Amino acid sequence: MTEQVETERRTDQINLSAVAAGKVKSLLEQEGRDDLALRISVQPGGCSGLRYQLFFDERTLDGDVTTDFDGVTVVVDRMSVPYLNGAEIDFVDTIEKQGFTIDNPNATGSCACGDSFH
Repeated sequence: MTEQVETERRTDQINLSAVAAGKVKSLLEQEGRDDLALRISVQPGGCSGLRYQLFFDERTLDGDVTTDFDGVTVVVDRMSVPYLNGAEIDFVDTIEKQGFTIDNPNATGSCACGDSFH
């Protein structure tokens, strides 16, 4: 029997679930790269005003907030930090949906397609 450990959700930084961390590690292994971080940012756009961007990045920018989750480096630029503190990145793999999800307590609303928020 496997014991599932619940980690406390931090409100002063972004959170990455163990499932999402495992998926990121798997994607990096497929690419054969261990020098990339998962960069998460908030950009203007989408039907609700703001849109999330998740991508692998080798750059380090002034003001970046870097956090390690079980060997996965997650980077958030300083302009996105206020929008993402307390948010949790997860990965779902079901018949209906496969991909990363973001549960963000800072979002006051989102669009019907779930790609943007305000």
